[in-house]
This record gives sequence, C-alpha cells and structure tokens, in this order.
Amino acid sequence: MLPSYHVTSVLNRASIARFGLDWRRMGAARGIAGSHRPEQAGCFLALNDFECDWFVRMNNTGGPVDVWEVRGIRTDDLVLSPEGHYYFPGVIAAAQLRVIRRDVPPVLT
Repeated sequence: MLPSYHVTSVLNRASIARFGLDWRRMGAARGIAGSHRPEQAGCFLALNDFECDWFVRMNNTGGPVDVWEVRGIRTDDLVLSPEGHYYFPGVIAAAQLRVIRRDVPPVLT
C-alpha cells in the first residue's frame, strides 16, 4: 500500500491529531476548495505528489495548510467524486496519519 495525502487548513491540526480525519468534524476551517460543509461523506485523498501539490495550490482556506501522509488505506476502498477526486468514505484514525509539511502558505497568483 502506497501512502496517500490529505491537504487541510492548519486550524484542523489539533483535531486531526486527536480524532483523525473525520469529515463529520469539519467546521474549524473551510475545506481546501473553500466549502463550508463537506462536499462528500468522506475525506479527500491525493494519490501522488503531483495531485497533492495541486491541492496545496488550490488552497481556498484563507490561510496556511498542512499536508498529512495517510497510511493503510487501500486504493480499492476509495470512491471517485463527481469532480474526479478520490475520497475515503469513513474515518481515518490518527494513528494512520503524520504531518509531512506544516504551515504551507497560500500560493498567490
């Protein structure tokens, strides 16, 4: 199993460290695309470095983001969203996560 990645606001760091990735707990910050509510019943995951960097550049959270490495999720367990991005339809335990990039500033265009 290769790792995947989740990009999210630094405001979610403490919650993720405690509860893992749980889409039902969204609220401390907007989603990476700027949404105020979950777009899907699950957590979006980037499957490679290119896609991870794309999510970092998309950042519409209003502040810096963290990149979390996710272990133990099988590609077969992911669902493709209508927008063409994969998500895991469940909670990902904190023990399966580690921050690999902290406080990445928004990319100004």
